[in-house]
Amino acid sequence: MAEELAKVADLLYEIGLLKRYKRTGWLVAGVRDPESIADHSFRTAIIASVITAMEGGNPERAAFMSLFHDTQETRVTDIPYIGKRYLKAAPNEEVTADQVHGIPETVAQMINGAVGEYEEKTSLEAVCARDADKLECLIQAVEYREQGHQNVQPWIDSSLAALKTASAKRLANEALSTGSLEWMTRLLNGDQGT
Repeated sequence: MAEELAKVADLLYEIGLLKRYKRTGWLVAGVRDPESIADHSFRTAIIASVITAMEGGNPERAAFMSLFHDTQETRVTDIPYIGKRYLKAAPNEEVTADQVHGIPETVAQMINGAVGEYEEKTSLEAVCARDADKLECLIQAVEYREQGHQNVQPWIDSSLAALKTASAKRLANEALSTGSLEWMTRLLNGDQGT
């Protein structure tokens, strides 16, 4: 049991790397200090729960999958799409299996199950979680554009084109038609949402 606990502690430290690893696509777009992979995964989980609730699925399951959807990047990093044309990374399920090797079986099954379901893309929750990944990228691109980064349109276009659910498409259109701080302006002007 002590060895299994040591492996769990190792995994938790490894996952912590996601707080330091930056999303590399934004570096290509000229963003000097882009979000971390953990930053991306956090908002993706929130968005996944929202989309899934709107679609009538289990929001907790979609959010849970989203928390694990990029954990493999501790080992293979965040390879930009142009790099993926030339590099062949191991499948996410394989990386995850290596990451959880030697930890308690119940924990390994939980993590492998979340990653496997996300990668299979068959459940409503997995589809919503994948849409959340794309919608988060789109929203982040809008925010970077508002900060003066002009090279983000390809991320907006590809993210929008990849969305599958009606709810994600509606949310994307709304995000594109409003500014990232309009919510605050409305609140300061007395719109309490009532």
